[in-house]
Amino acid sequence: MTQAIPKLITFEEFVDRLPENSGIRHELHNGEIIEMARPVGDHEEVKGFLGIEIPVEIKRLGLPYVIPNQAIVRPPEKDSGYFPDVLVLNRANLVNEQLWKKSSTLSLGASIPLVIEIVSTNWRDDYYLKFADYEEMGIPEYWIVDYAALGGRKFIGNPKQPTISICNLVDEEYQISKFQNNDVIISQTFPDLNLTANQIFQAGLM
Repeated sequence: MTQAIPKLITFEEFVDRLPENSGIRHELHNGEIIEMARPVGDHEEVKGFLGIEIPVEIKRLGLPYVIPNQAIVRPPEKDSGYFPDVLVLNRANLVNEQLWKKSSTLSLGASIPLVIEIVSTNWRDDYYLKFADYEEMGIPEYWIVDYAALGGRKFIGNPKQPTISICNLVDEEYQISKFQNNDVIISQTFPDLNLTANQIFQAGLM
């Protein structure tokens, strides 16, 4: 018995279809539309917490940054499109983004000082696929917030424990620092953020 091969689509086709799928969150992974898992409450608490703390730092430092709600990250020349959980946008570089005004799409690492993915059941996407694409794009800082310890043991230890992996771009490659328990987060984008890993993990309890 032959198995049907799923039809791959272009990034442009994906963007055109987005309004039809407004009730369900989708991403495009190498030409394949992926239905994203519906976020659980704890996921949204962590996302909401970071969505409050980071803008405070942006305002305090007077940076030309903003956190958009539905910006698409497209690795250049690829039929992929991601919706990060938290994306810090450098408005000063928008003049160089050809698809921003038309489809809220970013393709340049210089436009994204920091991107954050909060790990769900599809953890391999965050640790492998998006890690590689964000690195290749030249995004300076990438956080993988694994509050539920879902990732592989080689990423978060054995036994598994909640971990924040902060990836900083050095000579075009990500160098990874891991933060757990009461470790104070070290961010090159926001060096005075002054948050511990546990404060982020326990955001829903605060």
